Amino acid sequence: MDDPRQLRLLSLPAPAAGPVASLAAIAAEFDPARLTQARRLAGLTKRAVAGQLGVSPVAVGQWEAGTHAPRPDHVGRLAEVLDVPPAFLANGRPYARLESSAAHFRSPRRTPVSQRNKAIAFTEQVWELTYALEKRVQLPPVDLPGFSAGEVVTDVAGTDPAAAARVLRQAWNLGTGPIPHLVRTMENHGLIVTLVPFAGTATATVDAFSTSHLPRPVVVLTPDRANDVYRHRFTAAHELGHLLLHPDTAPGDAVQEKEADAFAAEFLTPSAEITPQLPARVDLHALDQLSKQWGVSVDSLVYRCREVGVVSDAAYRRAYQRLNQLRQLGLFARESVDGYRGEVPILLNRAYALAEEHGLALSTLARELACTLPRLRLLLGQTDTDVRPRLHLV
Repeated sequence: MDDPRQLRLLSLPAPAAGPVASLAAIAAEFDPARLTQARRLAGLTKRAVAGQLGVSPVAVGQWEAGTHAPRPDHVGRLAEVLDVPPAFLANGRPYARLESSAAHFRSPRRTPVSQRNKAIAFTEQVWELTYALEKRVQLPPVDLPGFSAGEVVTDVAGTDPAAAARVLRQAWNLGTGPIPHLVRTMENHGLIVTLVPFAGTATATVDAFSTSHLPRPVVVLTPDRANDVYRHRFTAAHELGHLLLHPDTAPGDAVQEKEADAFAAEFLTPSAEITPQLPARVDLHALDQLSKQWGVSVDSLVYRCREVGVVSDAAYRRAYQRLNQLRQLGLFARESVDGYRGEVPILLNRAYALAEEHGLALSTLARELACTLPRLRLLLGQTDTDVRPRLHLV
């Protein structure tokens, strides 16, 4: 994936021509679902939107239900309030509607509904961007056992977490040793992975989530976990477990969450390989060396020691207490994902860069998606350094 030649350029569609549609034309082609999507992206309630427009919440509800269409002047104000181009509210663009029940949210009870809705709307936009890029660039085909066009059949990988982890390792030719670049491996097998602050400061409550209910599986990782690369990797593996094991999502279900954790542990540290390497007694220094070798946290290995029966429950609890004490002294410091090339998603940004080399402008893609340039850069995962020109001193 680090070599952009792995993404093959397809024939570029002709850019859209003609003047920007008038507010009257947009009102005539108004799409109620787009209003709902834009409102959720903005994190606003119907009442909040109505208050800013000077209309009743019932009117906004009628617009979203499709029983009444807004006037052209209301379309213009809606676009301003929701920070979208007016054309965003018109129909005619591909749209994959995703219900909140179709995504694996880890802790829905502590996640406000508005933030879950924002996360879902963001994922819908990620799919739209992927769809637009796939018309121009051939992305890696989806290679996930049992997955096909938004459906998962568990007969292929089975329902036992450890067995499913072994099936995926075999299917992806990963052997039984450490997986050095987990996120890049996922992208190379056609999964869409994103790591952006889509919900401002609220990602700590949203947490990572995933869905297999779109034409490509999507895994959304959140920046608050990226300050610890090992936690980040375990989270990515956890979401992989959901994709393979749980086609019928039950957000926050304790059983599904435990199964996804068990999958992640076996996928990252196969028991047959890691058990002989675990110390017979809790030795944090030895576990720290194994942590770096296998790309998992010391915490995870302490739990693995207990899980495979190497240490007692009492020794396990004492090890965690000691580990927390040492962290307070500055030892066993967590490392950010920024220093690990293979753990930061690049597929969408690399696909756009290839299309750009062959004439696609960011502004053209933004018009096609009817979104603002800042929003498009966010979806692509571009940072400030990606979009500012670089000064080269000769």
